[in-house]
Amino acid sequence: MLKLSRRKLMIGGAGLAGVAILMSKPGDESGPRDPYFLAMQAALTEAGIASPTLVVDKTRLDANIDTLKSHLPAGMAYRIVAKSLPSLDLIAHIRQRAGTSRLMTFNQPMLNALSRAMPDADQLLGKPLPVAAARNYFAALAPEDVAAAAQVQWLIDTPERLHQYQELARSTGQTLRINLELDVGLHRGGLEAGDAFKAALETIHSAPEFTLSGLMGYEPHLAALPEALGWRERAKSGAWRRYSEALAQVADVFGADATAGLVRNAAGSPTYRYYQDTDIANEVSAGSCLVKPTHFDTPLLEPHLPSSFIATPVIKTMEKTHLPGLEFATDGQRTWDPNVSKTVFTYGGNWMADPVDPPGLSYNKTFGRSSNQEMLTGGHNLAIAPDDFVFYRPHQSEAVFLQFGDIAVYEDGRITGRWPVFEASA
Repeated sequence: MLKLSRRKLMIGGAGLAGVAILMSKPGDESGPRDPYFLAMQAALTEAGIASPTLVVDKTRLDANIDTLKSHLPAGMAYRIVAKSLPSLDLIAHIRQRAGTSRLMTFNQPMLNALSRAMPDADQLLGKPLPVAAARNYFAALAPEDVAAAAQVQWLIDTPERLHQYQELARSTGQTLRINLELDVGLHRGGLEAGDAFKAALETIHSAPEFTLSGLMGYEPHLAALPEALGWRERAKSGAWRRYSEALAQVADVFGADATAGLVRNAAGSPTYRYYQDTDIANEVSAGSCLVKPTHFDTPLLEPHLPSSFIATPVIKTMEKTHLPGLEFATDGQRTWDPNVSKTVFTYGGNWMADPVDPPGLSYNKTFGRSSNQEMLTGGHNLAIAPDDFVFYRPHQSEAVFLQFGDIAVYEDGRITGRWPVFEASA
């Protein structure tokens, strides 16, 4: 029996040493709090904030705007992705610092809100809207905002949608600026150079209700592809080839000089730095890199700083972790993994985010997630008290920013303002 037991422990000839490596005891990841977050906590406390809050560090935000601008080649325009920065005040601040009036908009309520607040802005739809949503946009447009409608570029991805928008233009008496979505390799829809694309161009060229404003070729898949064996480089070359073929067809239908005056949109935060000239694109879109959620921790975006955080008060702390129904097992669990030694319950939770301060905090997989009182566990050196704040980094900004009400603006050690967010919408 002893021989059988020992044989079970043999793993690839490694024996007990191999088991020890596979089952190495976790180290305590807790430790002193970051002075950066302690200063932010003091500012929140001074401002009387006592509920889950989205905080934007304005100094870091400005540094990220400047970083983005510094990477753009001569002649490359910048378009602000509004869904990733869903606040009129936040967008207005970025517009002013970046020196741009170009926005990318993603739903009809946002489109109307921006037309009211920024009628001078050039709005390019970031996804095709059902024609009924476009009709609702015009119906909701105030008389004083009618001029703003002429600043909208409607994104069209199929010949069928183009014909729907032609009927909309005729029924509303509008002349619509049309931007054609290209499939440059993402395969999420859009047109490719060929007969259907040519037919769409000819329809736009002959229709008095339309003007061709530009093309959009989005390629976020490039950053996700491995560099090994040249996969990413081949995909990038393929994307640019597809874009070039589409531009050549535009020149065939509209004339050789037509492409120079078009919006040739490309990129997003993960890929904007690929564009080192304006041979293909003459503008790039980006938003998330300015606030840098965790999904944008990539090598290309390494120069950008995290500037957005969720801050939520601690409701309860416990010097020992106790799991309901498993009390008998908690001492052994703490002995093996010191990172489940202490417990914190926060005000709210279950966000798309990771705790970053105090260090070493993690979600307790046994207890599970909670939107009411989130349980976080940490090591022996965890030092936090009720009414202190736990800080998280969001995974993304577009949906997470909308869950906390007004954004708290942090600058020079103080909360200097509050920026309302858009209403939640798809």
